[in-house]
Amino acid sequence: MEAKKANDYKFDISHLNLHYGDFHALKDVNMKIEANKITAFIGPSGCGKSTFLKTLNRMNDLVENCKIDGNVLLDGKDIFKEMDEITLRHRVGMVFQQPNPFPKSVYDNVAYGPRIAGIKKKSQLDEIVERSLRQAAIWDELKDRLNKSALGLSGGQQQRLCIARTLAVEPEVILMDEPTSALDPISTSKIEDLAMELKKDYTIVMVTHNMQQAVRVSDNTAFFLLGEVIEYNDTEKLFSIPEDKRTEDYITGRFG
Repeated sequence: MEAKKANDYKFDISHLNLHYGDFHALKDVNMKIEANKITAFIGPSGCGKSTFLKTLNRMNDLVENCKIDGNVLLDGKDIFKEMDEITLRHRVGMVFQQPNPFPKSVYDNVAYGPRIAGIKKKSQLDEIVERSLRQAAIWDELKDRLNKSALGLSGGQQQRLCIARTLAVEPEVILMDEPTSALDPISTSKIEDLAMELKKDYTIVMVTHNMQQAVRVSDNTAFFLLGEVIEYNDTEKLFSIPEDKRTEDYITGRFG
C-alpha cells in the first residue's frame, strides 16, 4: 500500500479532549480524515461521535461550559487558532439528523447562503440554485416548484434540499449527523447514493447508527465508545477483521 501524503488528508486531529463542565466527553482523539472519501463514525448512543463531528466545524463553541484542547488542523491550519468560525463553517458545511429547511421557498432556501455571502445578481443566483439542486440529485423533482414553500416537501426531499443548501456555498467538507435516521428506506438509499456521488468533489464525514449504512457508503470507519476512538480503519477491514474485541462485540451485536 502506498504511503499517504499529507495533502491526502483533509483533517488532522491530535490529542483532542473535550469537556462539558466536569464531563469528559472526548478523550485524547487522534485521527486523520482523508480527502474525497467518506468517513463514518459508529458507536452506541452517547459515545461522543456527534460531539466529535460538531467539533470539526466548531458547533460546540455554542455550548456553555464546553472546553476543548488539542489540535484540529484543516488543510494544515488550526481551526481554533488560525480561523474564525464563519470562514470555517463556509468551508465545512453541516447536514443535520432532522431535515431543517427554512420556512421559505425552495429557491430562497438554496440562495440563502450565497446571498449572505454578497451575491445579489439574479442570473448568478439562478445558476447556483440549479447547480446545487442538480448536485443534490433533486433538480428534476423541484424545478417546477422553486417558488413553493420548502415545508411542503417530503422528508427525503427536504433532506436533499438541505444538502443542496449546504452545497450552494461551495464547502470543501460536508458533515452529516445521521442524515437518514428520520427517513424511509427509499429516501435513505437516495441520500446514500448522493453521498457516494459527492465524494468526488467533497470530503464527507458521517455519523450513523446504522452499521449497514457505514458498510455500504464509507471508505473508512471509526468506532467510538465512551468518548474514545477504539478503532479506526478501512471500513472493510474494520467490519471483517476488527482488531479490538470491543469493536467486534459491537458490530456483532453483543452490546450497544
